[in-house]
Amino acid sequence: MNIKRRKMKQFSIIIATYNAAETLNACLNSIRSQKAEEVELIVVDGNSADATHEIVQENMDIIDIYIHEKDKGIYDAWNKGVKASCGEWILFIGADDILCPDTISFYKDALAKTDCTKIDYVSAWVNYVDSSGRVFCRLGSAWNWKDFSKAMNVAHVASLHNRQLFDETGLFNLEYKICADYEFLARKENRLKTLFFEKVVAHMRMGGISLSGKAIKETCKIANVHTKRSLFGRIALASEKYMYYYLFLIKIRIWRVFKHAYIFLV
Repeated sequence: MNIKRRKMKQFSIIIATYNAAETLNACLNSIRSQKAEEVELIVVDGNSADATHEIVQENMDIIDIYIHEKDKGIYDAWNKGVKASCGEWILFIGADDILCPDTISFYKDALAKTDCTKIDYVSAWVNYVDSSGRVFCRLGSAWNWKDFSKAMNVAHVASLHNRQLFDETGLFNLEYKICADYEFLARKENRLKTLFFEKVVAHMRMGGISLSGKAIKETCKIANVHTKRSLFGRIALASEKYMYYYLFLIKIRIWRVFKHAYIFLV
């Protein structure tokens, strides 16, 4: 572990990596121009076997903390990052995601106009893109417990978590391998205090295990823990989720074939 300083910051950006050499440079470059005194950057690598370590070393001028050791997956890595961080607001971004150029300055200005002591979580829009950066759709909507109790209706990438939320509810639950971020935000149920901005703050690469049948199964398990659904209600929720999932996959396939189907599909 390499820790440069422990001065309190306004923002901590945490990136979990594992064999991320193909995309990590672009992610770090999107942060570089926004790296300021109030921004702390933490990279937690799970002992990658590719060139990830070398890329991190080449960017240590902007990385404040580098943890390089075996972990139990992304949420274990995030937990390590949270423990090592000193930011008032904690932001997670994937090694294959891109932070928009003005995201940090936008958040800084927006928070300056807000009583942050009353806010647990801040989210905005995220563009869902392919490997070439073409936008398939826009993800994210304002948090509300009615919708969130069924699915992750907010875009978690590049959203902000008040440090007090971790102090109050704990770290990510490693029992969940795909949707622990959903479970974390569901703990306070309808008591979670949130802000939402109609602003694109990041570009998220499509694919990955979060877009899978396993993710749906885990989402339903978490949703049912925090609600009092009947057996019929649980079956109905699972059916709805799987129907949406397969429809989403069909839309992606059509979009990839016809290239300009964005307006039609969204």
